[in-house]
Amino acid sequence: MNKERHRAMRLRPYKDCDAKYIAGWITSEKMFYQWSAGKYENYPVTAEAIITFYDGQKENDGFYEMTAEEGNEVVGHLIMRFVDEEKKILRFGFVVVDNTRRGMGYGKKMLRLALKFAFEILCVDKVTIGVFENNPAAYHCYRCAGFCEAEPAQTEIYPIMGEEWKCIYLETERLPKPSE
Repeated sequence: MNKERHRAMRLRPYKDCDAKYIAGWITSEKMFYQWSAGKYENYPVTAEAIITFYDGQKENDGFYEMTAEEGNEVVGHLIMRFVDEEKKILRFGFVVVDNTRRGMGYGKKMLRLALKFAFEILCVDKVTIGVFENNPAAYHCYRCAGFCEAEPAQTEIYPIMGEEWKCIYLETERLPKPSE
């Protein structure tokens, strides 16, 4: 059995030239809503819409768009944003991996790099993420990356495509250092 070896993955700040890749990975309306939860108005999402959306976040010093690269290839994307004034809780979103690399551990690897950044660089105490019940592949990926189900303050139901989609909340907390 010939398995392709993963080269080193790294996270870097998003650049506008990444938008064409991200838009290209969103290949169905259902996937569009699973990815965006309706934060973008129109399907199909375009590179221009992604650029415009992120341009609107430039004044927010607690919003980080990140791109995953392997070698010189863009392989994934996610955002991180603070959800509290103390900047101790970070929320991940817009998680997506190149279609040709799904199911191969890229999402888990990208999320683990993002968690390392969150805990070691941003010094947060907790990271949260949401996933729709109808997205078991993403749910499994998030669990494998270290997230556990959490009780939301209230159950959120999103009216999408004529259906009601329930959001599952997951979180992970920074492990205390031995000296803490």
